[in-house]
Amino acid sequence: MLSPSIKLIECPRDAIQGISNFICTEEKVEYYQSLLKVGFDTLDCGSFVSPKVIPQMADTSKVISALDLSKTKTKLLTIIANERGALEAVKHDNISYLGYPFSVSENFQMRNTRKTISESIQLLKRICEIAKTHNKQVVVYLSMGFGNPYGDPWSTEIIENWTEQIIALGVNIISISDTVGTAQLDAISNLYSTLIPRYPHVEFGAHFHTNPILWYEKVNEAYLAGCKRFDGTIKGWGGCPMAQDALVGNMPMEKLISYFTSYKILPKQLDVLAFESAYNFSHRIFLANE
Repeated sequence: MLSPSIKLIECPRDAIQGISNFICTEEKVEYYQSLLKVGFDTLDCGSFVSPKVIPQMADTSKVISALDLSKTKTKLLTIIANERGALEAVKHDNISYLGYPFSVSENFQMRNTRKTISESIQLLKRICEIAKTHNKQVVVYLSMGFGNPYGDPWSTEIIENWTEQIIALGVNIISISDTVGTAQLDAISNLYSTLIPRYPHVEFGAHFHTNPILWYEKVNEAYLAGCKRFDGTIKGWGGCPMAQDALVGNMPMEKLISYFTSYKILPKQLDVLAFESAYNFSHRIFLANE
């Protein structure tokens, strides 16, 4: 029987990072504070990357410092892309997780972090050392985990091989990412049903991008294959500029909540009324900046 220990990770960072109009620090803090009241397991709330690359994340340090975690059990995650970002992130006691995007696509890795896959795995080793020294955990986002649009070699065996190497570095949380929203159901089922039993000490997650009408089958396939960690954003705000389908966005968090409510395994700490309040707040940010 499948365990009901579902973890929901809300990712406002993924939703707002592509917005060109800069959202003021105070408004980000207020929005994130509303999300912290909901009871998510983790809040992906910023990234320590060059502000020239992602201007919207330039105030991540200020945002993290301003958040009040005294009345929540939700943990904070920030994305990093290099050693300097890791060293910045570990300065913050509020941060529990360092998220690193590792792609099995050479083209995407170069576009995303300006490093080859070989360079990236060495960087990840260093990031793991930094995280361990500062009592943080590393979450690896296995980008292009279900295929890629660049014609690079891809197979479940390739994913399995890189997963083994990542785990050997001491990583215990790996979120497989459907980066361009093209994951096929058989690939979802095969990967989770293979990897989860093989590495029972590792937490495997799902970071799906999806067309609004296809969300259910992806979540259902992953859950039935044993996945218990799911990323999402309210209303699926944000998206992937590389996706060929303009309707592809992030996994809508309200859909995840609906799905797990139907199974009667919604995390007990999740406050539905607080979620409705945060849901309404999101419109102030995203509709005003469309």
